[in-house]
Amino acid sequence: MEIPPERLSPAALQALLEAAVLREGTDYGERELSFAAKVAALRREVLAGRVAILYDERTATCNLVARRELPAPGE
Repeated sequence: MEIPPERLSPAALQALLEAAVLREGTDYGERELSFAAKVAALRREVLAGRVAILYDERTATCNLVARRELPAPGE
């Protein structure tokens, strides 16, 4: 199930973004970014709709997934 970011409290969204940055070994290019900069970049992606927040009821977990990696509707 997809969760729109505006349905989360600011604190919950921040915690989700921070957990995702800590969990992912994301490569941000040649320049190393601070933790805060990585969280801010991820926030922009989520708020712009390029990254979806998905909740799995079976495992009671949330994941952030790039929209381009999601199956097309009906697949």
